[in-house]
Parts: sequence; structure tokens; C-alpha cells
Amino acid sequence: MYLEFKASQSVRLSIATPTALLQHYLRQPQRLVYALTDPTRVEFLGSDRFRLKMRPLNFLMVSLQPTVDLAVHANSDGSLQLRSLSCEIRGVDYINRRFHLALQGYLSPQATASGTDLIGLADLQVGVDIPPPLDLTPRPILEATGNGLLKSVLLTIKQRLSQHLVADYQRWLTEVETNGSGDWLTPVPVSSS
Repeated sequence: MYLEFKASQSVRLSIATPTALLQHYLRQPQRLVYALTDPTRVEFLGSDRFRLKMRPLNFLMVSLQPTVDLAVHANSDGSLQLRSLSCEIRGVDYINRRFHLALQGYLSPQATASGTDLIGLADLQVGVDIPPPLDLTPRPILEATGNGLLKSVLLTIKQRLSQHLVADYQRWLTEVETNGSGDWLTPVPVSSS
């Protein structure tokens, strides 16, 4: 039985900072990737590409560990676009051969009277051929479980974005002030926290 699961998550963060500064920060897509996940689970593949080894996920009686290749593109207006390129499921070969993951998202700074709003949206879609004997589980239970799992993944990403990206942006601002304001576009290594 083939099933598709979908989830979307939006985010809006108000940051008391000039939009131009946030745009310069967002031109370093690696900072977003390292802020959204544990840096020990990320491999830089070059240019704007990253490999993300996710934490194991439990779906009913099956433990899955997706490894997703992502492209994170910084646009000239300071917005970011993220999309999945490929995905591998480790642990269950049957599912790996019958699994499709599509992730798309964006993050865009918008000027406000009090600073900048960082607005984003992520859409996650997974298609999988349910293996036996799980295919005997009623379809509504499988759909509710799968959609709930995707929602929890996106909610975790939103929480990390709200906490870690804002904290990393504040670190970056301090580094810019300490090192002088002339070199905003030079990538700065992200410390793990």
C-alpha cells in the first residue's frame, strides 16, 4: 500500500535589527543549516549543498534514519530557499527503495517599523510503500501517524530556528562589531551549542 504524508509549517520571528544587517547574515546559508540541526549531523558537500543525517524516527514499529541532501540558496535580496535533492533511509532497505521525500522552504526578511520580521514556510511531503505486515494497519491510522510524524519534524525545525538562528545572529552581530563592520559577507564558523 502506497501512502503520501504532508505537513507545512510557517514561522514569523520579529527581530529588532535593521533589515540590511539580517540580509547580510542570511547570505551565509551554512549558518541556517547549522542553526537548524546539530552541527555534528551535517556534512558540507560544497557550494550550497549539505548532507543532513537526521535523528532516528519511529513510525509505528519501524525505526527509520533519513539522510537528506539539501540545497540552500541565498538570494541577492537576503532571502533563502531550501530544497531537498535526495534522501536515503538507513535501517530498512525495503522502505529505502520505496521512499520519496520532498522538502521545500524559504526564509525572507521583511522590514517593519520596529526592525525586521523573518518570515518562512516549509512544506514536507513523504511517499512510501508501506511494508508488510504494517500494510494490514488501517489506512486512517497510518495516515494520522505519518502526518503527525511530519508535523513534529517541522515543529522541531521551527523551534530550533526560533532559538538557535536568533542566537547565532546575535553572535554574528557581536563578531561583526568586534572585527569591524567592513567584512559582513565572510562566512564565520558556527559554534555548536
